Amino acid sequence: MTERVVLKLGGSVITDKSGECAIDHARLRDIAEVLAANRDTALVLVHGAGSCGHPEARRYRINDGLTNDNVPGVYETHTAVSSLNTAVVDALRDAGVEAIGIHPLHLGLAEDGRLASFETRHIAEMTEHGIVPVLHGDVVMDRLRGSCIVSGDQLVTRLAAALGSRRVGLATDVAGVLQNGAVVPRIDRSTIESLDVGGSGNTDVTGGMRGKLAELLALADAGIDSHIFHVSKIGRFLDGTGHGGTTITARSKP
Repeated sequence: MTERVVLKLGGSVITDKSGECAIDHARLRDIAEVLAANRDTALVLVHGAGSCGHPEARRYRINDGLTNDNVPGVYETHTAVSSLNTAVVDALRDAGVEAIGIHPLHLGLAEDGRLASFETRHIAEMTEHGIVPVLHGDVVMDRLRGSCIVSGDQLVTRLAAALGSRRVGLATDVAGVLQNGAVVPRIDRSTIESLDVGGSGNTDVTGGMRGKLAELLALADAGIDSHIFHVSKIGRFLDGTGHGGTTITARSKP
């Protein structure tokens, strides 16, 4: 069995995050064609919520916990992110990829904002049969808060560890992690503090780039490197020819 690859599409890649659920169908079609050309890869795909979910989660204060006033936000947020998931799956299937949507609300349980349980055995089984599971950032129930948002980045780290993946990629709308306009080729815990990394400039309830790096450094601590690169380099990441982006690793610079 070919090693499973976990690939995340950033929400800003497939939606206009300054709008409200403005899906970029043209870019989705382009991405789907690239993935169809690499269909021999045992792929698990994750996508961010972008403008389909973040506005609802913030409007209903989902991460603050459930009260009588904001319970409808669970439905509204999940419906928004599910609509984007459907669009991603449809684009993949139109390109000939045997994709199916998987909703974290249905199989995850969190505790104080972190996944406490998350079933992955059926996801592994899907990849054995050439099916591409497509997961997404979602609202999930939380034993302490009532509900919380689980980001696509948290899902990436959970999936990579559970599935034993050694190839993890995050496709974004920039060339990698940038410092003074230039790509930082490698990041580890000894270099992260020297970087000036801010959050998202648009509505983002999951921590933006700083939250992303925190997740990926935890993954690196477990011995799994990850890669952040421009969406146009997905094909190069999958075939291993070099993406020109940033590698997040536990190893110090040579």
